[in-house]
Amino acid sequence: MIVLNDLLEYKNYKIYQDTDMFCFSLDSILLANFVTINKNIKNIMDIGCGNAPIPLVLTTKTNASITGVEIQKDVYNLAVNSVKYNKCDDQIKIINDDINNLYKKYESDVFDVITCNPPYFKVNEKTKQNISEHKKIARHELTLNLEDICKISRKLLKNNGVLALVHRPDRMIEIFDIMRKNNIEPKRIQFIYPKYNTDCNLILVEGTKNGKSGVKILEPLIVHDEDGNYTEDVKRLFRG
Repeated sequence: MIVLNDLLEYKNYKIYQDTDMFCFSLDSILLANFVTINKNIKNIMDIGCGNAPIPLVLTTKTNASITGVEIQKDVYNLAVNSVKYNKCDDQIKIINDDINNLYKKYESDVFDVITCNPPYFKVNEKTKQNISEHKKIARHELTLNLEDICKISRKLLKNNGVLALVHRPDRMIEIFDIMRKNNIEPKRIQFIYPKYNTDCNLILVEGTKNGKSGVKILEPLIVHDEDGNYTEDVKRLFRG
């Protein structure tokens, strides 16, 4: 069922969602607030944009042109409708295509920033096949993996452009290795914890194309307090 929900507290923005698919998650909001955005940025790409939460949040932070790429037609339609509803058509362009094919049509060194909330899980014999196709593509590396993302970013990013990802901590070393293999140097990392005194369950990583070595570890972010409520740090992200 398609519904129109508030996009948290962002400028009274709304977002179309299909309750039978993946709805946008905290991961996307964290990534949109983590990535480095400055006044010199002109072009941004969000790979696997879903129903466009990251492009919409980024319009509150920059006047840059934003391109969202979404492979699934139904999800693409949600993104297009969300962008139109919020009157962001002049700033956000949504493309329905496989980024593994689309990036070859671009010239090199086009984007200042690339963001991606990618599928977290590798495909193997244990991959559940009884979930919907939408959820399989969102969860598992069926159409997009870390190698793809970094290879594409290596071509499309300008020199010193940044790639920002949200991912699982158990794949952190793999992320670093693949970034560096593609001349993207990890520069900023933030660890996300669901509660105090729990293990980290998400990481935010930003790398710079042809950047110098040296990484900054940001202060960790705690999502929930002891009562299960969002912490003030997270609530501030919801307000933009």
